[in-house]
Amino acid sequence: MSSQTPHDPTSPATANYTEKLWPNFWGWVIVLGLSAASVLIFIPISPLAGYIAFFVMLVGLTILLVATTPTISVTADTVQVGRAQIERKFVGAVSIYSGEAAFEQRGRKLNGLAYLCIRGWIKPVVKIEITDPADRTPYWLTSSRNPEYLAAALGGVTPVPSEQD
Repeated sequence: MSSQTPHDPTSPATANYTEKLWPNFWGWVIVLGLSAASVLIFIPISPLAGYIAFFVMLVGLTILLVATTPTISVTADTVQVGRAQIERKFVGAVSIYSGEAAFEQRGRKLNGLAYLCIRGWIKPVVKIEITDPADRTPYWLTSSRNPEYLAAALGGVTPVPSEQD
């Protein structure tokens, strides 16, 4: 039997969020530059070989970038970040870091058991605590261009106490 009462739009039961961590503009410029460099390698053989190498390299690198671009997906039942997936009931505190704090989370303050889905061209990171007792992973750390929306879909940001070093 289904309930006819509408859900609160911010409740976890109705939260849906999807984000692809596409490379930035400079990533695509590098693909174009590497493809153009292949022309220089093959043009001494023949101009046609150079142009074919450019096209093959461009298509191959584009397919590689598209195929390896991770997706962040939040549904009513699951959270998926890249290749990792977990049930929503095992998601704990969610924290957003940007600037120097994000740099520290990706470096000095990183737990060696954490699952990472970070991209260097996306500065903000979201830390998602994992509460599954059967999982040794303490948290997931993921890059996000829209960390506020991701945190809202996961149930909101948990305030992080400031740490004095």
